[in-house]
Amino acid sequence: MGQLPAARVNQSHPFQHCGVDYAGPIAVKHGGRQSKVTTKAYIALFVCMATKAMHLELVSDLVTSSFLAALRRFIARRGKPSHMYSDNGTTFVGADNELKRFLSNDATVESVVNFSTSEGISWRSTPPRAPHFGGLWEAGIKCMKSHLKRVIGNAVLTFEELTTVLIQIEACLNSRPLCLLSDDLYSPAALTPGHFLIRQPLCAHPEPSLCP
Repeated sequence: MGQLPAARVNQSHPFQHCGVDYAGPIAVKHGGRQSKVTTKAYIALFVCMATKAMHLELVSDLVTSSFLAALRRFIARRGKPSHMYSDNGTTFVGADNELKRFLSNDATVESVVNFSTSEGISWRSTPPRAPHFGGLWEAGIKCMKSHLKRVIGNAVLTFEELTTVLIQIEACLNSRPLCLLSDDLYSPAALTPGHFLIRQPLCAHPEPSLCP
């Protein structure tokens, strides 16, 4: 096994070294709750390389301006990263064809890199045909999809409802245990990504079941 990247093992502020990946498409209702019209939406996942904290953004369509808007929202809420990491466009083998074309489009890559340069962010891509280099965000996408499938199943939500669900899933992912805080068997408190964000887990107690 090769050595982990320096960003994974060196101390840094949350999201200073950040990986990003896309998931989707997912159907959302266009209009009110009773609307029968659906459109596609996508999920942008940002993951901290050091603390494994995650940030989810719902993106309304697959254009460069929408992704840059999601990136601006992420920076405004989590702070500006110094380094961003993402998959190479050719590694999205299992992605939707439309998503694959968007991520490998030269104009998209150029716009994102230009914005990052203007903000003082270094953008790095993994080597072609090497998705294992992005194992951290690939695992995050898998966990996010697992929670999303269990929560909504085959239901189609509105944009606001899906945004709320994604933020709650984000809180669950940022409350997962990383390691024990002490060796005391009678104090089973665990260190979570939420401790690096707000000094405590984001959702320590589960909500009551709504099943009949």
